[in-house]
Amino acid sequence: MLGLYWIISYIVGNFMTAYFVGKAYGVNLQEQKSRNLGARNAGSVIGKAAFIWTFLGDSLKGVLVVGIGHLWHFEEWEIVLGACFVMLGHLFPFWLKFKGGKGVATFIGVGLALSPSLFLMMVVGAAITLSVTRSLTLSMLGGFVLYVGAIVYTDQLQLYIPILVAIIFMIMKHMSNINEALGRRK
Repeated sequence: MLGLYWIISYIVGNFMTAYFVGKAYGVNLQEQKSRNLGARNAGSVIGKAAFIWTFLGDSLKGVLVVGIGHLWHFEEWEIVLGACFVMLGHLFPFWLKFKGGKGVATFIGVGLALSPSLFLMMVVGAAITLSVTRSLTLSMLGGFVLYVGAIVYTDQLQLYIPILVAIIFMIMKHMSNINEALGRRK
């Protein structure tokens, strides 16, 4: 049953909300602006409603996988690994040649469902960094720093290693945005 849960988690991550929102509007988001299948690109190309639908769909994937893990009474580490798989499914969907989104909305759903108090540290870190840098991309990095710090402080590092691995992949997918944001700061 556990292996099935992890497979389901990855497959749920493969549901690319932006792909279907784009199709509903007659737009292939993989050919528009950043070519990313995420809420930010959907909003930029199609508009605010597309951003909201994509954000909700992608974040609910994370909530769903964590919820299923609790419903099936898995141990916390098993649920955390399922959460990692849903994030990896979003980042690297097999049916789109492993070219998915950048994972922020799915991470938000996962983070809130796993531990709202730890996720609050992500929000605080992002808010502090945003107030200083005025960059959403750099604020995400600041949020990750405080989130990881809170994980270490609460002595949950070993439990959250799969999530940290997924965060590393998210940061790698954001490198062009990060470089651009840092370039504007010079």
